[in-house]
Amino acid sequence: MDAVLLFSGQGAQKVGMGKDLYDKYPTAKALIEQADKALGESLSSVMFEGPGEELTRTCNCQPALYVHGLACLAVLKELLPALNPVAAAGLSLGEFTAHAAAGTYSFEEGLRLVQKRGAFMEEACNATKGTMAAMIGGSDENVIKLAQECDVDVANFNCPGQTVVSGTEEGVDKAIAGAKGAGCKIAKKLNVAGAYHSRLMHSAMVKLAEELKNVSFGTPSMPVYCNYEARVVEGPDDIRSMLEHQVCGSVRWTASMQKLVDQGHRLFIELGPGKTLAGMMGRICKDATVISIEDVPSLEAAVAELGK
Repeated sequence: MDAVLLFSGQGAQKVGMGKDLYDKYPTAKALIEQADKALGESLSSVMFEGPGEELTRTCNCQPALYVHGLACLAVLKELLPALNPVAAAGLSLGEFTAHAAAGTYSFEEGLRLVQKRGAFMEEACNATKGTMAAMIGGSDENVIKLAQECDVDVANFNCPGQTVVSGTEEGVDKAIAGAKGAGCKIAKKLNVAGAYHSRLMHSAMVKLAEELKNVSFGTPSMPVYCNYEARVVEGPDDIRSMLEHQVCGSVRWTASMQKLVDQGHRLFIELGPGKTLAGMMGRICKDATVISIEDVPSLEAAVAELGK
């Protein structure tokens, strides 16, 4: 059974993530324990018990989402041997999880990479006063023009009618004020620590580029779509470049999903908390099916549905 794997991005995390999988499935437990050991700290206790502010910290939430997504996948593969992942993509941080799922690098190597990425981005947030805002109901062209006028960047093209701008607080406030005039129905500030996917993350991009030089990349076992150019990556140098530029560049999710749909893919499995990616796909392709897996009930429901 062919399916495309989709992995959640930052903002999807929630306290308790992975706990019931850890308790019920030895495969999930082993993977989460391996993560704690590799990091030399108890990421699992932050995932399971919080507090929320601690889990939401960029340096914690990125490795937490990475581990959770791969734990969901490991158990799914065990319970559903007929599953054949044919492509993978992830929203922002999720692109790193997608590469681990494709075997581009080992679980531990990817884990250390996302922990460092999270730490670098947290440092960049603390050093700059930035924020982000969702622009709902407008066209991409109008939001791009508005962002240019307000000297901010477009961080995410999530789905038709949902775009995110990112930059200085002053610039984002100006964009919110001008949103109605640019044809947007709603403009709302997001509860984030800083201006992700904007020029304010430049210091994080530079530091991550150095880390990426030390990672040995293998050939992915399936096509992995990059956010930065919305295409399949080819070879180690290309993968490094796309993961580096993604930190400051726009997440071109709509274009990435549209390419998968154009190739005839209609079954997608979302691995991570919530159903954000399923919601976006509903705006991109009405006849695509997205099965979201985040905990034991959703996993077992997915196995029952896919195993028919």
